[in-house]
Amino acid sequence: MHVIPGLFLLPSSRLISLEGVDIAIIAIYFAAVLLIGFYLKGQSRTGDDFFLAGREMTAWIAGLSFLSANLGSLELMGWAAASYQYGILATHWYWIGAIPAMLFLGLVMMPFYYISKTHSVPGYLQLRFGEPSRALSAVSFAFMTVLMSGINMYSMALVMKVVLGWDINFSIWVSSLTVAVYVALGGLRSAIFNEVLQFVLIWLGSLLIPILGLIEAGGWQGLQQRIAHNFNQDYTHLWRTLGSFSANPMGIHWTGIVLGLGWVISFGYWTTDFLVVQRVLAARDLRSAKMAPVIGAGFKMLVPFIVILPGLLGLGVLPMKLVGEGAAVASGGHSYNEVLPLMLARYCGPGLLGLGITALIAGFMSGMAGNVSAFATVWTYDIYRAFMNRKATDAHYVGMGRWCTIIGVLISIGTAYLVMQFQSIMDYVQALFSFFIAPLFGTVLLGMLWKRATPAGGFWGLLAGTLSSIGMWAWVKADPSALRIIALSPDARDMAENMYRGLWSWIICVAVTYAVSMMTAPLPEKSLAGLVYGCTEIPSEGAIPLHHRPAFWAAIVIVVFFALNLYFW
Repeated sequence: MHVIPGLFLLPSSRLISLEGVDIAIIAIYFAAVLLIGFYLKGQSRTGDDFFLAGREMTAWIAGLSFLSANLGSLELMGWAAASYQYGILATHWYWIGAIPAMLFLGLVMMPFYYISKTHSVPGYLQLRFGEPSRALSAVSFAFMTVLMSGINMYSMALVMKVVLGWDINFSIWVSSLTVAVYVALGGLRSAIFNEVLQFVLIWLGSLLIPILGLIEAGGWQGLQQRIAHNFNQDYTHLWRTLGSFSANPMGIHWTGIVLGLGWVISFGYWTTDFLVVQRVLAARDLRSAKMAPVIGAGFKMLVPFIVILPGLLGLGVLPMKLVGEGAAVASGGHSYNEVLPLMLARYCGPGLLGLGITALIAGFMSGMAGNVSAFATVWTYDIYRAFMNRKATDAHYVGMGRWCTIIGVLISIGTAYLVMQFQSIMDYVQALFSFFIAPLFGTVLLGMLWKRATPAGGFWGLLAGTLSSIGMWAWVKADPSALRIIALSPDARDMAENMYRGLWSWIICVAVTYAVSMMTAPLPEKSLAGLVYGCTEIPSEGAIPLHHRPAFWAAIVIVVFFALNLYFW
């Protein structure tokens, strides 16, 4: 175990230095991802090759890429910060806030995305509701994507600044331009293969902290005792503190977790956010497309061990109390967002440090590559081709996708500094999801399951949901007392507000979609084939052995999911 003496006595901007072996590990990683991009450039000549990896990925490659695109530095940094701030309650974003939705995507929604042969989620909305709905969702998604890319940049640059003392601008530009090069060269195929590599590196590097930390803390029970000694509130139980807004660090009630997160935010993200759906659309057949989210869900249940546990360990072993970003700047101390680099500096010496830093850089690149490849696809197909240039050649659209990748990275760099206005990275992220993802889920869900939903209903419902969410956020910012109305309690905190705001915006979207649809003429059923339940023939799995069926493995995942929730109740 490598604990640096006096590490936390001074608010130094540089915690440790890299040795030669550490620099070599990082350099080899950068060379590897660029080589993959150059190697795959020749296999990304057509639109399907560049934007959908030729639809040739196996279930395992698509599934690991599906998860890796969501396992960026944002996840590693942001949820470590959130678990320090809110305790084990942050695990809900990985279990009830992910597993049911991922399985629902694979078993229920994926057939419609895949059978319709759409390039994107806005592309599905165009087929189901028409061009206005596609335009609205494409523009809002593109806007959200560049903001999310900025988060990944900020997260990685913060690690380099705190741990190594690197200039924050240098860190942002070197890593982000590396991502731009390999995604622009090889498109989604390059992003996917690099994401699989990054998935392995993230696990190898990120396991160091939880293993060494649990040894120092005396195992899980020892960590619980340390946290209980350091803090008044219960930070180590998932459900037993959620009967009251004031009984837990998040200031949330179980209704916010189950309905706001477990239903609206979770299902919205995992079933309609094109960043993750794009990876599954690259699968080689429908069974692989259905199986990929199930594989991803199985691994997702393990991710809290490398993401949430470091923050809990920080509560137990760090000799000082971390604070919000604003308070940290004012006092010269350390913020929630710095808990992961602080833990990395606490435990990792030469060699191990290089592996840990490489894992964080890989996480940054994985998350950012997911954002820029999704942004390039939506911009090219759902904005540029749909509204600016409908008659160009396929090669022209591939070229546009490559240039859009570079431009998207440059725009994202400008958004990285917005993150500093939030106390915690994940509060910022969940606010974005409540603006754009929660209402989009209402629109897509009704579009797939209710054939009576009309184009006018889809457009006005999505618009009303989005604007209402932004309006509720602005209301609370202007009048903090409005929190008791939006989040149902004056004891609620930022994350709880995000959950309830997402729930209300989804309800508004569904209500407006229903009302407008009932007042407008429905589409003929024959035009809904391949898009809506009841109008689409789903291929039978009757001849497939039981152990090869996605539903069989989904059932196993659900059983483990319930067992974990009961154990940490």
